[in-house]
Amino acid sequence: MSDIACTLSIAGHELPNRAFLAPMAGITDAPMRKLAERFGAGLVVSEMIASNALATNNDDMVRRLNKSGALPHVVQLAGCEAEWMRKGAEIAYAAGADIIDINMGCPSKRVTNGYAGSALMRVPDEALKLIDAVVAATPLPVTVKMRLGWDEDCLNAADLARRAVDAGAQMITVHGRTRQQFYKGEARWNLVRPVVEAVSVPVVVNGDITSIAAAREALGQSGAAAVMIGRGAQGQPWAVGQIGAQLVGREPQAAPTGAQLAELVAEHYDAMLTDYGTQLGVRVARKHLDWYLEAANIVLDKPVRGQLLNALKPAEFTRMISDIYSGDWRLAA
Repeated sequence: MSDIACTLSIAGHELPNRAFLAPMAGITDAPMRKLAERFGAGLVVSEMIASNALATNNDDMVRRLNKSGALPHVVQLAGCEAEWMRKGAEIAYAAGADIIDINMGCPSKRVTNGYAGSALMRVPDEALKLIDAVVAATPLPVTVKMRLGWDEDCLNAADLARRAVDAGAQMITVHGRTRQQFYKGEARWNLVRPVVEAVSVPVVVNGDITSIAAAREALGQSGAAAVMIGRGAQGQPWAVGQIGAQLVGREPQAAPTGAQLAELVAEHYDAMLTDYGTQLGVRVARKHLDWYLEAANIVLDKPVRGQLLNALKPAEFTRMISDIYSGDWRLAA
């Protein structure tokens, strides 16, 4: 395991700590990444961007290119054709990306049915064509995120990582599950160690890292240089920075509570409405609102929850959030 007290650098980008926010489609948009960075995340990664849709100027994919803060702007591209990946990389570069990450880990059927995401682990020669295309397209550093393999009969992460690094990849992230596991069972951090031993670049371990204890265990089992936190940050964007601080023995920022948390949730809500537009933003915000309530162990009566999630006026939403986090709403048992 790397000395976590030392600074980690990715292709010349010096990172503040070794706890990163994972890319999650429909979740780690610019508002979410901005909050994670404010609370001390060491690195944040964009939502997965479909390279072919980006190259044809799809509005949603273009929105996903938005930079969120001062950290290196990592844009994650997905695709199955070298030409689209090349074009996507060029567009990301022109839009201000600092690093391009290639998605070879998404288990979604919608993605893998198109032979992208973790489906690429079944065809490593095709996966290498994409890496070659992206590395050649711009001067930006390229990283790769993958899983352990497609299934138990194809645990090929170490071999694919070695080939990816030989092709120019400068960091590898591994989710400790196979594609066929999706998000079931437990992440097997120990199976990331062969990847660490196979390459000379930093390896990041991902999956089921929801606390400082889990982060330390994941690093110990895998020998990885850093951790990447996904679902553990839902409803608590401060969690990534807290883990990053604790890994180096610093006192973490306290999680917001009460009125401070109400202000943060309202700010996140307003930012989503700005980013997506009010009509779509209200719908996108609902899952984040549910996660914030769950993280705070708040269970609302159904009428109150429905009113909150369907509030269309920001002022109404802000008032309700303030009342809820101050305890003024009657909570279900």
